[in-house]
Amino acid sequence: MRILEMTFSTELGRSKVIKVYEAKDPLTGAAVAACMDNIIAKNIFTSTGGNLTGKVKAQVVITTSSDVTLV
Repeated sequence: MRILEMTFSTELGRSKVIKVYEAKDPLTGAAVAACMDNIIAKNIFTSTGGNLTGKVKAQVVITTSSDVTLV
C-alpha cells in the first residue's frame, strides 16, 4: 500500500499530518506541493493546533503484508 503523508505546521506551532491512502504512482514534488498549498489556502481541515499555516514535509510510505500460517 502507498500512503502519502503530508505534514503541515499550524498557527499554534504544532504539526498536523494528513494521510492519503492508495496514493497514485508516480507523484511529483511539484504536484504534492501544489496540493498542500491548496489545502492551506482553502482551509479545508480543522486541527486542535489551529489552522494549517505551512508545509513541513511530505513522504510516501510503502507498506507490505504477508500472511502467517497458523498451526
